[in-house]
Amino acid sequence: MEPYRARMRRFVILLLPLFLVACASRVTAHVVNVVDGDTIDVRMPGGSRERVRIVGIDTPETKDPRKPVQCFGKEASDRMKEILLGNDVVLEKKPDENKDKYGRLLRYVSLNGEDVGASLIRDGYAFSYKVFPHPRLELYNALERKAEEEEAGLWGGDCQYSGD
Repeated sequence: MEPYRARMRRFVILLLPLFLVACASRVTAHVVNVVDGDTIDVRMPGGSRERVRIVGIDTPETKDPRKPVQCFGKEASDRMKEILLGNDVVLEKKPDENKDKYGRLLRYVSLNGEDVGASLIRDGYAFSYKVFPHPRLELYNALERKAEEEEAGLWGGDCQYSGD
């Protein structure tokens, strides 16, 4: 039988990388699928596939079977595919919560140093999601007000959204 110390060493060597990835507040992952404008699937560094709900944004619905496709939903999903699909992104953990009730990771997402959620709000593809507090809420609310004033994206044209 293998000595205890050797077994523990092997155990630590095998599990340490997984532990470090799980505990890291920031990790780089590869976007393998865009579900809709605020949800993506990524391949994590260890090879696992995870669904990620982007913190602080909400986009018009396209996939909810209980609701019709909402105005500008397809455009928001298409924009997300255009900027993220096939790219490596940095996922930053929400400080107070790891997963939502659906088991999706809750993360801020950055591409080339730019906050994807903020850019989607700024360009009128997403709303600031005000239901759950988070560290960037005030910034996201300000970006939404500016997008609404400029009638950017979902705030212009035929969509009938009103600011909160």
